[in-house]
Amino acid sequence: MDQMDRTQKPPVVLLVGPTAVGKTELALQLAERMNGEIVSVDSRLFYRGMDIGTAKPSKEEMARVPHHLIDIVNPDETLSLAVFQRMARDAIAGVHERGKLPFLTGGTGQYVRAVTQGWNPPEVGASPRMRDELERLALSHAKEAKEEKGANWLHDKLKALDVEAAGKIDARNFRRTIRALEVILTTGKKFSEQRGRGESPYRLIAVGLKRPREELYQRVDERIERMFADGLLDEVRRLLDKGYSPSLPSMSAIGYRECIGVIKGSGTTDQAKVDMRRATRVFIRRQANWFKESDPQIKWFDPARDGVEEIEAFVRNSL
Repeated sequence: MDQMDRTQKPPVVLLVGPTAVGKTELALQLAERMNGEIVSVDSRLFYRGMDIGTAKPSKEEMARVPHHLIDIVNPDETLSLAVFQRMARDAIAGVHERGKLPFLTGGTGQYVRAVTQGWNPPEVGASPRMRDELERLALSHAKEAKEEKGANWLHDKLKALDVEAAGKIDARNFRRTIRALEVILTTGKKFSEQRGRGESPYRLIAVGLKRPREELYQRVDERIERMFADGLLDEVRRLLDKGYSPSLPSMSAIGYRECIGVIKGSGTTDQAKVDMRRATRVFIRRQANWFKESDPQIKWFDPARDGVEEIEAFVRNSL
């Protein structure tokens, strides 16, 4: 990478797009061609021992290019957005200090935005006691209302305390709703007012990958079959045997919760695959809300039509 003008913000290449679109291989090729290192901003790749179900890069792939922020916590550990933001920015700074170009990859919109857009997330740590109580109240209400988790009841409570935050959090997202309530009840301030946004510390070059929806869904289906062939059920069984509770947030990730059902005898492998396909399609639609094709700050490419040379040329011209 050419010597950077010190008056400029340091450059960062961001690769975004839906799950299974091909971000991992493109990031590897670009980083190899452009003297780069990869910084993961995917919340599913944090956890040690959760490899197959998260489509984590293989050891061989990670040996091709240095990777950061993969396998950094155990499945029963919590990593707040504020802590992750600091870790990611430290990793990016290290890449720049080595005279290399950082490539940020991932499909977790909240984490991508926190790192690249100058977010100031609340520093409030997790309160297991408060979370347990909120979950107990929600589950108690769920029995009365015949809901699965009481998520709607929790979301109504959030709406009463912070309309803006409730408007940005899907009512079905039980964990995020609880986190918002936890921050509000701990600090006495609205959650929406605590996530300030400053100026981005980076000169961002954003590359989006897209494919026709049916092609993307076909790739998802093939990936799910490959996961089971590679031993996804055994991976989940090992995690359970190590004592990791099925109720952990990490174990509620797509693939893990379905496999837990198979292992516990409440479902079949075929049904788990069907449920995973359905859940991944919903996840893809949510990802599209974070990274829109109409966003003028993102240059979109179709990896089936546009070669890596074309994408590389765009990045080099943007530097």
